[in-house]
Amino acid sequence: MTIADIKKTAETKMAKSVDAFKAELQKIRTGRAHPGILDQVHVDYYGSMVPISQVANVSLLDARTISVQPWEKGMGPKIEKAIRESDLGLNPAAQGDLLRVPMPALTEERRRDLTKVVRHTGEEAKVAVRNLRRDANEHLKRLLKDKAVAEDEERRAQDDVQKLTDRTVAEIEKLVHSKEAEILAV
Repeated sequence: MTIADIKKTAETKMAKSVDAFKAELQKIRTGRAHPGILDQVHVDYYGSMVPISQVANVSLLDARTISVQPWEKGMGPKIEKAIRESDLGLNPAAQGDLLRVPMPALTEERRRDLTKVVRHTGEEAKVAVRNLRRDANEHLKRLLKDKAVAEDEERRAQDDVQKLTDRTVAEIEKLVHSKEAEILAV
């Protein structure tokens, strides 16, 4: 493995960490409706648990309401039960085949709790990025020990990995601040 390979691997893994963090942020509910909120809710479909998006059309009716249109007649009550029993605190209302899922307004206390969750999730993402930096640096040290690279090359590569880490951590911080602002906006 060369220095370029190590840097490229670290960069792609850090980008994947940021993408995973963005996906986690989408699951955190704000006052506005977002179809992705229901992604982690699974429903019993002929004996197997599948995401709602695989048995129904999930879309937005307006800024505060999600509509869930099951593809099969008998799935409405099962989907309604799955949403109700999820930890999202949502209360769907059936209108014929269509399920309307209104987003309740967040209380001030709940908003503060959600910002803590966002910060904690951001911290976990930063720890993952720092672990990737450590792994890359260990690979670089192994190259130096095996005399595959010179000391100054290894030092420059470590500096590049550190700069990449700093950029990624700054991006995560920016995402945390924007999500907090979104949650605290009334």
